[in-house]
Amino acid sequence: MTGFFPLLVFGLHALAACGAILLAVWQTSLRPKASKFVVRANIALALSAAWAIATIALGAGSAITLSVLSASYLAWLWLLHRLFTYDNRDKSVGPVRPVIYALAFVELVQLALVGIGTQLHLGSDMSLQLASFAVLLRLLFCVGALVLLHNLYVGASQPARQTLIWPASGLAVIWVYDLNLYTIAYLGDAVPRMLLDLRALAVLVSLILFGLSALRKTSDLRLKPSRSFAFRSLSLAVIGAYLAVMVVIAQGISYAGSDFARFVQIGFVLLASALALAFLPSRKMRGWLRVTISKHLFQHRYDYRAEWLRFTNTIGRAGPDADPLHERAVQAVADITDSASGLLLTPREDGALALDARWEWPNIEVPAIAMKLEGARFFEDSQFILDLDDLRKGRAEGIPATACPSWLLDDPDAWAMIPLLHYERLVAVVVLSRPPAARMLDWEDFDLLRVVGRQLASYLAEQSSQDALGEAQRFDEFNRRIAFVMHDIKNLASQLSLLARNAEKHADKAEFRADMILTLRNSTDKLQALLDRLGRYGAQAQGSRQPIALDEVIARVARQYQGKHEVIAFNSDPCEVKGDAEALEQALVHLVQNAIEASPEFEPVFLDLRLDATNAVLEVVDSGCGMSPEFVRTRLFKPFQSSKQGGFGIGAYEARELVRAMGGRLDVESREGIGTRFIIRLPLSSTAALMKDLNQHPDTKAEVA
Repeated sequence: MTGFFPLLVFGLHALAACGAILLAVWQTSLRPKASKFVVRANIALALSAAWAIATIALGAGSAITLSVLSASYLAWLWLLHRLFTYDNRDKSVGPVRPVIYALAFVELVQLALVGIGTQLHLGSDMSLQLASFAVLLRLLFCVGALVLLHNLYVGASQPARQTLIWPASGLAVIWVYDLNLYTIAYLGDAVPRMLLDLRALAVLVSLILFGLSALRKTSDLRLKPSRSFAFRSLSLAVIGAYLAVMVVIAQGISYAGSDFARFVQIGFVLLASALALAFLPSRKMRGWLRVTISKHLFQHRYDYRAEWLRFTNTIGRAGPDADPLHERAVQAVADITDSASGLLLTPREDGALALDARWEWPNIEVPAIAMKLEGARFFEDSQFILDLDDLRKGRAEGIPATACPSWLLDDPDAWAMIPLLHYERLVAVVVLSRPPAARMLDWEDFDLLRVVGRQLASYLAEQSSQDALGEAQRFDEFNRRIAFVMHDIKNLASQLSLLARNAEKHADKAEFRADMILTLRNSTDKLQALLDRLGRYGAQAQGSRQPIALDEVIARVARQYQGKHEVIAFNSDPCEVKGDAEALEQALVHLVQNAIEASPEFEPVFLDLRLDATNAVLEVVDSGCGMSPEFVRTRLFKPFQSSKQGGFGIGAYEARELVRAMGGRLDVESREGIGTRFIIRLPLSSTAALMKDLNQHPDTKAEVA
């Protein structure tokens, strides 16, 4: 029993200190704008915690511990004065202030006695008399404080009593216990050691009553702390309990007695501290703690008000340093599930999904076609939120394989897929990485993610509409510029007319004929260039196609840059497609020129040609600065979007339109800081002839099928 009681006393004081600190933090979180009552209560709680810690460290009879105890008495008295102002009774009850001032003076004398006993070396008789006088002063204080409490409660109105009963009871527990303690001490000429050690138990009961006071509302006592407070408070409680258990075990080892007890005690403390530093700060531990709190302390997993405020702040973030909207959309969804990263996949023109934006996920490899059309249609029709762990465990009933490509299943960090729908149309799919504390998605996750997904889809759709409107406005501007071009054509026509009239008069002069020929050549060259440029976007772009030797076109383009920049064309077998050789060469020149401008001076640009089953695949590869997914999606193939000063921004757009006019397709793969690969796919001549024959003879097409 002798070994157990010191541990019990130590545990009670440790709990009292932790409880007082937690209660002070709790009251502050419940009332962010701290009232005078909260401020005074927190000061009293802090001093009570300091008393408990001083008792553990220095003993109950040390001068510092007694000084802190007197300071806590003064703080509780200050709080009692505040309770009298609850219904403005301090203005009508005259004796309140004098009694409080008298009790404060008594406790200040108590502090002075502690100082006298510390500074002066008194004899044993004098010390006993001083101690007896101190006990008498403490009795006077407790009696006076209890009289004030009685006056406070009895004189309060019935509604006020419902509020005052808890803090008044908390103060009464402390002072009633101390009244009995010091009465026995005064009558027995010695402070009872056991009652003094168990005073922390009375403090704990008082803290519980003050906690009920903090919880009590006008109608009920239902616990409704904020989630952030619950998380922080429980974290502090875990840390405090850990420290308390650690010290108790260490003290137990020392009480066990052994020649090596001291070394075992030090070793245990060092090992426990190392484990705490390793696990308590970890993100995984915090995630587990948050999930545990949400699961066991709250009716709902989410604090919907806090989630919606955070979502709004993330999406509404503006300024030059703000991430693009599509990255913020991924972050807004990831924050809900505590995911560390995510991807945004958006539909291409053919309906398949491609990478649009990354958020904090640079290492995952995403193919050019991230999800086929069938998978996108599944998400659009079902609005299904997909937990990838279910698929990995074989629970894939009703989910097509195209809805979850292999590159996602093979990555263990990929966790969930959330479709974003606007008016039942798929706008995007968000892929989330696994949170630190892995868990199964439940109905509450699904409901919140669906609501957030629809809201995000409306934002993304609105931005797309604004982009389309802006593009239409830029086309209007382009049309106005074309009017100036037509004006130049008119000027050229006027010059030619004037030249024709002058020729009638001066045709016999050799100088005039030479000047006329030069003027005609310049004018016709300018006119032809303008007409070619304008006609390229008209009906002539869909004219007849001629056989083109792709290997020869590549060689011609490479020769154009000899002496300017190194362009390497890999040797390839002869390959023939059908199209417009001049238009294809111009498209290649656009892409090669862009690659050169994006590459360092001595880094070559590569032209590669290969064949697959039905197409010729031509690649333009550079190792330049690369492009972000947001730039590729919103600006690369949009006219009048240029990263070059004074550029028209129609090079990549024109190249894509020229390739499309020949029945081909232009794709791009790019990574910032690594480089870019433009991929042109053109049907081979044999494939083009077969497709033309099938389109002209539907019966043959049916037989082939």
